[in-house]
Amino acid sequence: MLILNEQLIQSIYKIEDAIRDVEAMLVAIHQGHVDNPQRTVLNVPESNGSVLYMPSSDGTSMAATKIVSIFPDNSSANLPTTQGAILLTELETGRHISLLSASYLTRLRTGALSAISARHLARPDSQVLTVIGTGGMAFEQVLGLVNVLPIQDIYLINRSIEKTFTFSEKLKEAGVTATIHTGVDRNEAVVQSDVICCATRSTEEVFNADYVKAGTHIIGVGSYLPEMREIPLGAIERAALIYADDYEGITTEGGEFIDAVQRGKWSFDQLSGTLAELHANQVERRFEDITIFKSVGAAHFDLAVAKGVFEKVKELNEGEEIFL
Repeated sequence: MLILNEQLIQSIYKIEDAIRDVEAMLVAIHQGHVDNPQRTVLNVPESNGSVLYMPSSDGTSMAATKIVSIFPDNSSANLPTTQGAILLTELETGRHISLLSASYLTRLRTGALSAISARHLARPDSQVLTVIGTGGMAFEQVLGLVNVLPIQDIYLINRSIEKTFTFSEKLKEAGVTATIHTGVDRNEAVVQSDVICCATRSTEEVFNADYVKAGTHIIGVGSYLPEMREIPLGAIERAALIYADDYEGITTEGGEFIDAVQRGKWSFDQLSGTLAELHANQVERRFEDITIFKSVGAAHFDLAVAKGVFEKVKELNEGEEIFL
């Protein structure tokens, strides 16, 4: 079994790799090859955390199980918010062939999903991005979006202004050349934005929908439980197109959409489709259309990037081999 640690994975596997491999998985999903059972979520309220167990199979060569823990209060102890591992199993003999650190891969595949949604749903001339929430998930969101859109200005919004300064420096170190703005009122940022990316664990709406301009693409990746909210109800009501990474996921875990249904303001019948369907059948959007992509996470996307890393590692003859 190959053991692949975080440092190795980050050194060889980048956002453009993840976008390519996730797009290949979207094709496999659309063709009906993928098995993706519903994940199990264990809430740990006393620690303000959750542990998620996520199995999947591509139906032909590989299966994976990811275990990921999300503990936001870890930042106060200088520990990562998101920690995870992926066990990769080949389907010819059932051998467990690799154990991969999954924290970076979780963030990266989510960034790839958002980038693909923006490629299809954002205006191709989008130049202004607002990121609400600058925690662990947000960094790869920016890397993905600047990879597919001509972003010139990035507004960073967080309850802690100090965190936006740190996040800004990290983006610059990663080679992001857009002008980065901090200390701006969130709705002043929203009204200028072509793309809004929400990456929080909020239980209430994180911006005012009245400030969203026509033609904006809104992405929600932070909330993943029924009681969580990020995207405002008003934006859901105004949106012309709404896509999700996974249908079952949004109906059971997409808090703002569950809330909209319960209020009688929206219906899951109004969902435009999944990202796999969108990738296979490109829709035309009007210039003024507001569009939304909601991601709650699904195991087949973890499988996509785990396979991609494993194949790259084998080519490079990297990783630590152990025998169980």
